[in-house]
Amino acid sequence: MSTYYQPPKYPASDVVSMTPTDEALPVVVVGAGPVGMAAALGLAQRGIPVTILEASDQVSFGSRAICISRHSLEAAARLGFGAALEKIVLPWVGGRSFYRDQQVLHFEMRNADHDVRPPMVNVSQSEFEQIMVDTLEANPLITLHWSASIAGVLRADDEVTLEVDTAFGQRHLRARWVVAADGGRSRLRELAGIRMQGTNYSGRYVIADIHWESALPAERMVWFDPPSNPGSTIIMHKQPKNIWRIDYQLDPSEDAELETQEDRIRDRITRHLEWLQNDLPWTLEWHGFYSARALALEDFTHGRILFAGDAAHLVPIFGVRGLNSGMEDAETLAWQLASVIHGNAGEELLQAYSVERHDAWRQNIANAGKSTLIMSPGSHGYQTTRDAILALAVDRPEFSHLINPRQSSATNARISPLTWPTPADADGVAAGDPVEDRRVQVADGSKSSLNVLRGNGFAVLGVRVDAAALAAATATLAGALAPESVRAILIGSDNSDAAVAVVPDTEGQVAAALGARDGEVFVIRPDGVLLCRVDGVGRIDDVVRHLSLGNAPAGASATVDNGPAIDPAELRRENVWMGLSDALDQVGEHDREGFLARLALVLGSQVGQREFEEAVAAATDPSLIVPADASAAVST
Repeated sequence: MSTYYQPPKYPASDVVSMTPTDEALPVVVVGAGPVGMAAALGLAQRGIPVTILEASDQVSFGSRAICISRHSLEAAARLGFGAALEKIVLPWVGGRSFYRDQQVLHFEMRNADHDVRPPMVNVSQSEFEQIMVDTLEANPLITLHWSASIAGVLRADDEVTLEVDTAFGQRHLRARWVVAADGGRSRLRELAGIRMQGTNYSGRYVIADIHWESALPAERMVWFDPPSNPGSTIIMHKQPKNIWRIDYQLDPSEDAELETQEDRIRDRITRHLEWLQNDLPWTLEWHGFYSARALALEDFTHGRILFAGDAAHLVPIFGVRGLNSGMEDAETLAWQLASVIHGNAGEELLQAYSVERHDAWRQNIANAGKSTLIMSPGSHGYQTTRDAILALAVDRPEFSHLINPRQSSATNARISPLTWPTPADADGVAAGDPVEDRRVQVADGSKSSLNVLRGNGFAVLGVRVDAAALAAATATLAGALAPESVRAILIGSDNSDAAVAVVPDTEGQVAAALGARDGEVFVIRPDGVLLCRVDGVGRIDDVVRHLSLGNAPAGASATVDNGPAIDPAELRRENVWMGLSDALDQVGEHDREGFLARLALVLGSQVGQREFEEAVAAATDPSLIVPADASAAVST
């Protein structure tokens, strides 16, 4: 029998019974998905009452967004539900991809000894949400109303009035601020009359959860054109409780309505499991459907309505950036909106949220878009080159990096108006980058981590500076940002102070990871992003002033994000892949063979005869073409 999680249903609640009559509520969050609840928890941590409206009567059902990144686990810990979450997740560190029955990629994500958490874990979104619900229902500052959908919105300069349909009839709710976290089909976005812009990809996938007690490892497994389902792409992920998530691509000619019927889904999955030589029983628990989209609002702030998560932006599912990016939205929005509400900064600070998170979407799309062109190529050119890459990668592993799913990692805020310029001669972490959590030993010899030491607020981290001066500077920042938490961390000294956490760093590993010089001070934001790195604690007064203004020092130019460093040979192959794909699409069907002949002549004339002959032999090697009826089981 399946042990799949069954979420409880909640009784509808009368929204008006909790509404003050004399003034608007401070914040209303629309949507009780992970992003909306994370924003509510972050605001409540800062003393702000929050009302959440959710149209459904329970948490979501099914796996949905199953892959949770290390950075999202850090956010969960800061928001107060990390310990409960980490008890039920299934960690994993890598994956394998196959072309038909041949392995063409084996990747591993970073998992160093100093890392506090695994790079990625799997857990059903329904269980993720239930843990969040349990956490926020224990918080007296948060009120959650189920079965409360938005029917209308009226905006004014200083508040928003929401028309809410409830089981008790229609109610009106006034709020000073509204966080729209109501998903990809956002009702608030529709009522506000704003639209996303970007790209809709052609690939369509059926997704399913099955209960299957298989001993296959917990890793990302992908088959391109498997003998079990020729022409399709199949993805498999193991979840806790012997639940497996299976995604498979539909051919453009297939009817989605027909192919999402349960008997057709069972047939597809049965064929694949039988090909894997499965003789274990399994049950279909849940199924869904999605298509890849890369869309975003131009601006995430619209007066008193602030958009977050899928309501603000959509990313292709490949690389698991949707929920993980939304958790970043929630943490950033929570501390910045709280600063405005508490009067520590003007509303200009919220424009920084929009700039940062829109650029984070751009960063995600830069990687997710490439993954989508491999997983679901939408044109003849990209389909042709994708298939060629897979065939070559069977015996030429240098092409495998093009198949890498580019798994989600924390985005940066380098171009944020808040981010200070990184000193030109500095190494290591740049301002705007996320500061990774890492295991450390504190002065009393006990074990801890940077995130535990800095808590859920700001941190002032000084490298071999005077402890008393660091404590005083931190107190100055805390006074300006109250009630925001601000902590001091001293690196590389055993000079203790009651207000300073000390990490002796006797081997210099923490300082080296930061790229820090003696005397440098790092100011870390509540969302884990490095605001600035400056010489000496005396610059903290400037930090206070610029935070209140919602900007960085005048005339400063933040470090531009050029993306992660790429091996020159890999970059060359990537450019060839994308350039050739685009060219094949441009020349049209009538001249593709002629175009390829001309291209080969031009390129061949630029290399020696031996190199050209070797290239021709490699491209025509019959061993690259795996027979379509191959039936050998995959070795995992």
